[in-house]
Amino acid sequence: MSSITRAPAGRPAPNSEQPTELKRAIGPKLLLLFIVGDILGTGVYALTGQVAAEVGGAAWLPFLIAFGVALVTAFSYLELVTKYPQTAGAALYVHKAFGVHFVTFIVTFIVMCSGITSASTAARAFAANLAVGIDVELGNGTIMLIAMGFMLLVMLINFRGVSESVKANVVLTLVELSGLVMVILIGLYAITGGNADFSRVVLFETPGDKTLLLSISAATSLAFFAMVGFEDSVNMAEETKDPSRIFPRVMLTGLGITAVIYVLVALCAVAVVPIGELADNETPLVTVVETAAPGFPIGSLLPFISMFAVANSALINMMMASRLLYGMAKQNVLPGFLSKVHAKNQTPWASILFTTGLSLLLIGYVSLSPESPIVAVLGGTTSLLLLTVFAVVNFVVLKLRRDTVRQNHFHAGSVLPVIGISACLWLVLPWSSGRGSEQYSIAGALLVIGVVLWAVTFVVRRRRGSLEGEPTETAAAQDETSTTA
Repeated sequence: MSSITRAPAGRPAPNSEQPTELKRAIGPKLLLLFIVGDILGTGVYALTGQVAAEVGGAAWLPFLIAFGVALVTAFSYLELVTKYPQTAGAALYVHKAFGVHFVTFIVTFIVMCSGITSASTAARAFAANLAVGIDVELGNGTIMLIAMGFMLLVMLINFRGVSESVKANVVLTLVELSGLVMVILIGLYAITGGNADFSRVVLFETPGDKTLLLSISAATSLAFFAMVGFEDSVNMAEETKDPSRIFPRVMLTGLGITAVIYVLVALCAVAVVPIGELADNETPLVTVVETAAPGFPIGSLLPFISMFAVANSALINMMMASRLLYGMAKQNVLPGFLSKVHAKNQTPWASILFTTGLSLLLIGYVSLSPESPIVAVLGGTTSLLLLTVFAVVNFVVLKLRRDTVRQNHFHAGSVLPVIGISACLWLVLPWSSGRGSEQYSIAGALLVIGVVLWAVTFVVRRRRGSLEGEPTETAAAQDETSTTA
């Protein structure tokens, strides 16, 4: 099981505060708020209805299973971040394990794509909540245009160089958390007042074409989108005080807090609102509040709180995606035009335009596709991409086990990473996860775009005679920033 591995004899290692150019200003409380704030966001606000559509009243179970998968993966991340307390996250770990330029690029590009699909999910949820907030019935096409307009606004903010500090994240986290606490309290009020049917929480209602196991797997694949974000905290390792000591307890505490909130929200949602009304609902928590306490004044604020939560998710993810693309271009992994920086604002305008263009294409494609719920497709694609990365990270922690370092570090054991690999692959593979083909199509198309760009860059550099061997670190290992679900 997990433990703290001591540094080899003769190597002084009182803690993991290795030299860094960054200021170590993040203590346990700020790190906890960062982790909780990064996990909370679009997923639970937008996908609770879709989870209920798969399993009925037992919608809390997929969130609980998703927490379990995230937990075992978090153990692997904890070993790696305390062993290598540097920025760059999964890309750094993969490069240390394999040292293959293309493999590191693929992992980095997948992380970038997950940011774009997550932001696109948030944009669609933002538009749907806006329609509810202003009490106007909007068609699918209008919501699509609002979502696209929102992404253009995010692009402009990104272009101007806006970035949130960890202290600003405290405010954002409290606002996001307030909406979920409101849902829980109003839901409990309805349940204790006899205005809800709590017996529904143990009823499984699965689609006719799926077995119970397949329905639970499909619902967990969606619910996992709500749990991602904890992995981003490893990018703060160089700015955290004594990361080997505080990271394990803070990350696990943050995951525990969000899991409790999500399970309570799901319990209240299915107890208050019939499953048929929750399913295919892009604003499920707003419906919960309106049903539990009709006319309750504070309930009218929830759509706007939801908008704030998903807007923050979209901005953070698009900033991450554009910076990753810029970093890869700067390292000559992708075409050089993507590394262009605006002279005045000092922002990577070319990569911002490129990532925004991809997000607009995604929003347009899924909005015009009649096959599947829009938010579920985008959210499911995000979890598909990140589960693939998590499977790799769980493998990497075992591969790097023989690599000794100078400082004490967390040890995830040998069993949990194997469980993590198995669980992540189960939720990725089509025959076990119950995912729709659209999610694989979108993920595949995004990867094809990345590989084509990489191949073009490789050929151009070779023809110019500038390829001097593979770099020791890719852009991934230098420029990866944050991502949220």
